[in-house]
Amino acid sequence: MQTEITPEVDSQTTSQTVFKSRYASSPGEVKGMDTAQLRQNFLINNLFVPNQFQWVLSFFDRYLTGGIMPVGSPVTLDTPEQLKANYFLERRELGIINVGGAGTVIADGTSYDLEYKEALYIGQGTEVIQFVSTDANAPAKFYLNSTPAHKNYPTRKVARTDAEVVTLGSMETANHRVINKLLVNSVLPTCQLQMGMTELKAGSVWNTMPAHTHDRRMEVYFYFEVPQGQSVCHFMGQPQETRHIWMQNEQAVISPNWSIHSGAGTSNYTFIWGMAGENLDYGDMDFCAITDLK
Repeated sequence: MQTEITPEVDSQTTSQTVFKSRYASSPGEVKGMDTAQLRQNFLINNLFVPNQFQWVLSFFDRYLTGGIMPVGSPVTLDTPEQLKANYFLERRELGIINVGGAGTVIADGTSYDLEYKEALYIGQGTEVIQFVSTDANAPAKFYLNSTPAHKNYPTRKVARTDAEVVTLGSMETANHRVINKLLVNSVLPTCQLQMGMTELKAGSVWNTMPAHTHDRRMEVYFYFEVPQGQSVCHFMGQPQETRHIWMQNEQAVISPNWSIHSGAGTSNYTFIWGMAGENLDYGDMDFCAITDLK
């Protein structure tokens, strides 16, 4: 008889915020999960609801994944009860990447305009944060990642031209891709949050191959620019005990520090990676040979 595995600890819903918490899972638990349980524990969907913040707190490094799609008046970030804080970033930092129409983020009275695929880092201690779309008929979609923080670093916008760009892979191995390092320590200082964006070239479908793990960091992938009618198969689990989750456009997936995180699509696509943990070294990875995966 299969043991029921319940991923969500509690949830809070207000008119403006949906907040859910999920337990961390061990490799032993995941080994016994069926498809529905894998999706319940690791898949994050419905991130962009008009004027309502969507948050999922993972107990892996207390990582928060969220989204907001403001329509009309500015929407102010409130503080869920589970954070036990006077304001959202009292002990946290926040990374934002716009994956929709043009919009503006207002942080303690200072406005930052974000076009498509532009990023913003907001440091710990910022008290009032608002989100607004330039055009309600083409609203911004602000993808949000937040991690615990121990000190304040300056709030800063990172445009596409500010990113550290690396091209990897090839057409022959179907993984020709461009990595845009946006909120990483080679671009700007952060406490532990790192975010970037990987764009696959036309004809390429594989991401993050050879696969790797990193015991000192967990990760969240957000897939977007997945064409209508197409999907991405995301691979997770220990290198010799892998599992898969089929992903649709604008869905995210939690990747534990002990798990690989790679994917193959039925077309090319783009994904945002966010990381948290004790190590800011981007190259800190334990690779697994492709032929050793099981």
